[in-house]
Amino acid sequence: MAVKPIPEGYHSITPFLTVRGADRAIDFYRRAFGAKELGRMHAPDGKTVMHAELEIGDSRLFLGDEVPGMDCASPETLGGSPSGIYLYVRDVDKVFRQAVDAGATVKRPLEDMFWGDRTGSLRDPFGHTWDLATRQEDVLPEEMKRRGDEFFRNMGGKKA
Repeated sequence: MAVKPIPEGYHSITPFLTVRGADRAIDFYRRAFGAKELGRMHAPDGKTVMHAELEIGDSRLFLGDEVPGMDCASPETLGGSPSGIYLYVRDVDKVFRQAVDAGATVKRPLEDMFWGDRTGSLRDPFGHTWDLATRQEDVLPEEMKRRGDEFFRNMGGKKA
């Protein structure tokens, strides 16, 4: 049997998050997003998590501790993160509250957006940004453009 180039259960892109405190992060993702732990490998010191694998919804997430000297720094060390994860869930209101209760900080509260998603933005306790969303409406491209133009006009002097 031929080996599959993309293993069963994976998608083409699998994010890898570097955190300070991987054991705590795994616990947070379990409480906040219902993550299931699929595996965890420690360094020879028995403390540093070199690689952990979680399943959130139908997707995989890799994570590990920052490792000095290996060019693996967390957002806490770097002073923030320029990227984020967009997570679709069945009930965004419920999962958003669950994540805040687990220790996430609200960056942008939940709102219905012009592209058809109800979405809000959180920062997890490890510095990573998560945009949580539930699709509420399939919006045709012409309507999305009209709504988007109106949305950005109404932003006025606000930064996007």
